[in-house]
Amino acid sequence: MGSHNFNRSWVALPALMGSSILHVAVFIFTISNMVGASSSSLKQSDHLPLLNRSLSPLFVFGDSTVDPGNNNFILTIAKCNFPPYGRDFPNHVPTGRFSNGRLVTDFIASYIGVKENIPPYLDQSLSLEELTTGVSFASGGSGYDPLTSPSIGGVITIERQLQYFREFKARLEEGMGKERMQRVVSNAVFLVSSGTNDLNAYFGTPSLRRQQYTLPAYRHFLLHLVQNFLQGLLEEGAQRIGVVGLPPIGCLPTVITWDSQSPIYERKCLDAYSAAAREYNQMLQDRLRTMQPRFRKLAYIEIYKPLEDMVQNPTKFGFDEVNKGCCGSGLFEYSVLCNPKSIVCSDASKYLFWDAVHPTQAAYYYIFNTARPTIDYFFKT
Repeated sequence: MGSHNFNRSWVALPALMGSSILHVAVFIFTISNMVGASSSSLKQSDHLPLLNRSLSPLFVFGDSTVDPGNNNFILTIAKCNFPPYGRDFPNHVPTGRFSNGRLVTDFIASYIGVKENIPPYLDQSLSLEELTTGVSFASGGSGYDPLTSPSIGGVITIERQLQYFREFKARLEEGMGKERMQRVVSNAVFLVSSGTNDLNAYFGTPSLRRQQYTLPAYRHFLLHLVQNFLQGLLEEGAQRIGVVGLPPIGCLPTVITWDSQSPIYERKCLDAYSAAAREYNQMLQDRLRTMQPRFRKLAYIEIYKPLEDMVQNPTKFGFDEVNKGCCGSGLFEYSVLCNPKSIVCSDASKYLFWDAVHPTQAAYYYIFNTARPTIDYFFKT
């Protein structure tokens, strides 16, 4: 693989939008995230079976893997509310999800029976009922590190997401009273999917954090931020929280493109980057174990191994392509670089990645199926 000094240059890239060329700073979103695998006869479009349980809301925090469209409502270049995004979503709507269709959190919501898809909190048209059954506060491009979000385009920091949750509680209290609001929160399951953007930003050039911290020290810094965020959720009433680990970062098409010695003809995962994610994941699991006594349920959600399995055994999952995206050349396009002018593959279900950073709906569905034992653990009474 050759040596890597993590001196990545995330340069500005040209994107064809309409008749003009837009130059945008490439911000890193995430694949970061989500859960483990097993086979299932369910289809992606099927109504999923309900668990034998009382309904619990689902509240989501994190990055682009769980952002259903919050970035539509803020001033940022980190958007995808335009074709070809959403091509395989119901009614082919580009909702602001960084994929061709549904996200893992949408499959979870359908599976547990609260709603078909998780909406973005910033959608002011949501009814009180929609709010009480589950929303996502996530923002594509965000991270645990407060410096990550500004570097990626002014997206919503995870601390700001927590502030939105406090605002959300106030809205519920006004609409249904304090006691009912508290029951909604205490009965809810919380999902946190973040961290990939932080490591990608650390490896990027220029990187203030790399000047301040060695890689091991930065991982410890991130875990301190994770602990603070989980403590903040606990103080707001959260009792059941799932925390998603990091994916094999070296398998992201963008990382392969920018850092491979032969990014066109010999595309393969770069273990120097994935190793950083593996080490972080182990440290995260250790940290969560120390925090478990404070919560009713606190669990780590595996994402690394399922995605690695898809990369190493593509035919097992029906994939023909696992190191390039479906959109454009598949080498570097995502967000505004994947746009209505882009050439798109005919069948995204044959691809692990929709764009050069984010998984397809098919991949998210396999990830959801792997996560089902953990989902059952959280939601079954």
